[in-house]
Amino acid sequence: MDHVFLIAVYWGATALLVLAYVGYPLLLTVIAKKRTLPPFVSAQPTVSIVLVARNEARRIKQRLLNLLDSSLPIQELVVVCDGCTDETANLAREIGDPAIRVIELESPRGKPAGINAGMKVATGEVVVLCDARQRFDRQTVPRLVRWFADPETGAVSGALEIESASSTSGRGVDAYWRLEKMIRQWESDMDSCVGCTGAVYAVRRSCFRPLAEDIILDDVVLPMQVAASGLRVRFDRNALAYDPQSLDGAVEHRRKVRTLAGNFQMMARYVKWMMPWGHRLWWNLILHKYLRLAGPVLLLIVFLTSLLLIHQPFFLAATALQVGMGLMAFAGLMIPGLKERLFALPAGFLFLQWCVVKGFVQWLVGNQQRGWR
Repeated sequence: MDHVFLIAVYWGATALLVLAYVGYPLLLTVIAKKRTLPPFVSAQPTVSIVLVARNEARRIKQRLLNLLDSSLPIQELVVVCDGCTDETANLAREIGDPAIRVIELESPRGKPAGINAGMKVATGEVVVLCDARQRFDRQTVPRLVRWFADPETGAVSGALEIESASSTSGRGVDAYWRLEKMIRQWESDMDSCVGCTGAVYAVRRSCFRPLAEDIILDDVVLPMQVAASGLRVRFDRNALAYDPQSLDGAVEHRRKVRTLAGNFQMMARYVKWMMPWGHRLWWNLILHKYLRLAGPVLLLIVFLTSLLLIHQPFFLAATALQVGMGLMAFAGLMIPGLKERLFALPAGFLFLQWCVVKGFVQWLVGNQQRGWR
């Protein structure tokens, strides 16, 4: 095989990898506008909260009391019980607050169906969407809502605070999650962030469109629909939701695989969004979400081409570097107690690439769990 061709393939794949994980964030720092926080204004829109729950009797009372404790008055709190077989609905009613409205779906239909049902009855100008597991700061809702004083704002994402991981790969994913939040901030400063944090975001009710019930990533599809209507999707890093689960273990693995399966589903279903004429955030979507899906293939191409060119000193060194990084990543995955970033970052990166592969398989065979768990 022609060496010039192999070298071109090697550098092309390398460039795409660098663009996906380093280049895009650097590009955003250059073109993002200076961040300006809107003030807290006295004239606030009316606010509803929609919470979709499935068998959350263990924590529903505490969660609803947490939401009602917001420093901004809540007009209504709609609890959608998604085919619950426990006491979730009764416990929600027992609180006795007139703002609480309980809707019971007879059978489990998933979070998108629950969101549709909640939005159908919500009356607030702004609707905050959240889950049962997390906890809000008292200022979270007002921090989300203040953005809607700007008529160009259609949705606002808050930020999820997750307990620090203890495993080596988990610490690598921690770093990835911190970068992800910075990317959303830069995208928001520039125009709109691609997707919201599903546990804490708000939408202008007038621009909501019902979601397909089999959608996996409601927190990406819904904001992309809002942006398609011409409104902005903002990110507020101070509108916090606290998650008791860390990034360690099988829970994070299942969550990440499901999220990546949702990215493949979205890419196949909304092809138009990847076209320059199909969505104004098309290039953000490709560089932020979809190019990362090619990571495992690009890594394989880089490794195989450097192997084929190993007789050249540069590619011998490149192959040795890749093998060394792979060994450090493997050590980080196999030895949870390793704390050094030298092991944590490669381990986290390898973990994410494996999740991409599993997410693709899950989407391909149609084995993703319907709903929102």
